[in-house]
Amino acid sequence: MIYDVIGDIHGQADKLIGLLHQLGYVDNGQFFVPPPNHQAIFIGDLIDRGQQEIQTLEIVFAMLDAGVAQVLMGNHEYNALAYATVDPRSIDPNNPDYLRPHNERNTSQHVAFLDEVKWGSDTHRYWLKRFYELPLWIELESACFVHACWDGEAMAVLKPLLTADNRMTERGLQLTSYKGTPEYEALERVLKGVEVPLPHGLFFSDKEGTKRHKMRVKWWQSNLSHQPIHHIARASKSELLHIPVDTLADAIDFRLTTDKSVFVGHYWLTGMPAPLCEQVVCVDYSAAKDGHLTAYRFDSENPTLSAENFVQYLG
Repeated sequence: MIYDVIGDIHGQADKLIGLLHQLGYVDNGQFFVPPPNHQAIFIGDLIDRGQQEIQTLEIVFAMLDAGVAQVLMGNHEYNALAYATVDPRSIDPNNPDYLRPHNERNTSQHVAFLDEVKWGSDTHRYWLKRFYELPLWIELESACFVHACWDGEAMAVLKPLLTADNRMTERGLQLTSYKGTPEYEALERVLKGVEVPLPHGLFFSDKEGTKRHKMRVKWWQSNLSHQPIHHIARASKSELLHIPVDTLADAIDFRLTTDKSVFVGHYWLTGMPAPLCEQVVCVDYSAAKDGHLTAYRFDSENPTLSAENFVQYLG
């Protein structure tokens, strides 16, 4: 079997259609039919940012319903559920709190989706229900697929909160939304990656201008603890500008616990696509901005990772 692993789409339906055509998928009027012995795996983050939210969802879920694709939950689908779910600890029923607060930052990240589906509408409720169908990770005989980080210990914390096939439950959504809990930290690892706290007083501003005191690291590297942050950070040069070059990371509690190939999205890569290491591939090449929607063709009978197996839609 050849798995066409497709990166973060973020409401870019035109790019998705172009990539599917480039991969040899044919629109039969109901769904995109893959070439023989192929299946698509969408790595998550179908929504937000783009202007073709519903069309993107319709394409992807039609393929899921037809059995020609598997679809993972990304942090944006998770956020959509938490943003729309009242916190059971909320005191005022007339002015409820939500599991994901309705502050300016969270709302601005979600506005493209809400503009199309309309808050509280039947369409909104329909897609939220469908998001619960998406597993947080998929493990096949030959490879592993997750939105941001394959962390066996975090998955063990989450497993009791999920269905048998690793789908989110209402109880799981609630418990993983409470900051400072093991469940919250485990969910953050799986859907956002490994972060290291910066020394006291240091911070950086991310691509949206938000001040952050933790920095994502390249968890696919073999040695992370006590290394210079500049060497292990998954960050741009501008984000590292105010971090002294001799700043060291604390001990980082992470190790990759599988020998299989691991596929992720999430990381807003740029440039010519290539494996992150001999075991890990990222298929997010910033399609939501000026980048290219990207896929990796993984042949389960020839699993060696190679830059030659990337496919990008350049239109």
